[in-house]
Amino acid sequence: MNLMRTNTAAEQALGMELPSRRDEEWKWTDLRRMLDGYRQVTDQAGNEADVERLIAASPLSALKLPRIVLVNGKLRSAPEGMLAIEPAPALQGTDPLLTMNSKLGGASISIGFSGNVSETVEVLHVSTGEQAIASRLHVTLEAGASATVVETHVGEGNYLHNPVTTVVLGEGAKLDRVKLEIAAHGSQHLSHLVATLGSSARLNDFTFTSGAALSRQNGDITFNGQHAAAHVSGSYLLKGKQHVDTRLVVDHAVPNCVSRELFKCVMDENARGIFQGKVIVRQDAQKTDGKQSSHALLLSEAAEFDAKPELEIYADDVVCGHGTTCGDLNHDHLFYLRSRGIPEQQARALLVEAFVGEAIDSVENEQVRDVLVALVHARMS
Repeated sequence: MNLMRTNTAAEQALGMELPSRRDEEWKWTDLRRMLDGYRQVTDQAGNEADVERLIAASPLSALKLPRIVLVNGKLRSAPEGMLAIEPAPALQGTDPLLTMNSKLGGASISIGFSGNVSETVEVLHVSTGEQAIASRLHVTLEAGASATVVETHVGEGNYLHNPVTTVVLGEGAKLDRVKLEIAAHGSQHLSHLVATLGSSARLNDFTFTSGAALSRQNGDITFNGQHAAAHVSGSYLLKGKQHVDTRLVVDHAVPNCVSRELFKCVMDENARGIFQGKVIVRQDAQKTDGKQSSHALLLSEAAEFDAKPELEIYADDVVCGHGTTCGDLNHDHLFYLRSRGIPEQQARALLVEAFVGEAIDSVENEQVRDVLVALVHARMS
């Protein structure tokens, strides 16, 4: 019997087929089902007063950093004379989120860093209404360059946002990338990072996830030059029925490279967190050092965490490993704090802050790190 596949309303609106639980990498995030009710794909500019309020609401506003602002997928403003902004190169690959980004269009910008002076810039994404929004950011660091790029996502409404970031690091370049996903509670956040590291390059990547109802974050990191290092970390702070799925693939294509992955995830009420981490070591990638770990705190009996760590190794002279833990708060620690007069809610908040603090400590920019600590404290309070 020939069963014809009928496209959902979301697939018709987006002009593509969406992955489902039949796809191994999407078995915990059935995008076809989760976006089934999504129909409206329109071009809305957003109320100017609301947009200005959301821009001011960025946790990094007080730092007065050079800022690129995108509103509903369109470039609104950028610092003059600091960054050369031009269209990003065409996307390569068949991943559904890359396909979606190409179909939706939106702002496509490329920023480059060079020289010996370390620069810091915020890329602020503001989204509103009920629409499908896409944007593309391409970051290039020339040989020896150093930069910090903070991608902040804020908004109001039931929108779908599909941002893609591509990163190319030259020889000896160093990028500290921080992503704050504090989008609207009714939104869907579907993002993809593609990073390529040259010889002796350093990538330090941290993602804080706490906003959208549905968040799928893909990452592909490839070593193209020897003696490079990638440290990828993240934290979830989830509650209600939030659903967050991170799929990260680190490809050791050359010898003598180091990768570290650390995710500290906190789920409360009916929230669900997922971490899928895969380290690939190619046949010629001897002397590879790759480790990944994911740790979860479940603050309620209904919360859930799923982990799928993978090692795919074709070389024999390597040091690789992975680990996953999942459980409740340490009740001995909780008792210790309460016995010293700290109320239970405050004691639980302190323990959660300490738990995610290990991942936040990986952020090298002290000012940005302080903002993250304050953001976690505010969420827990």
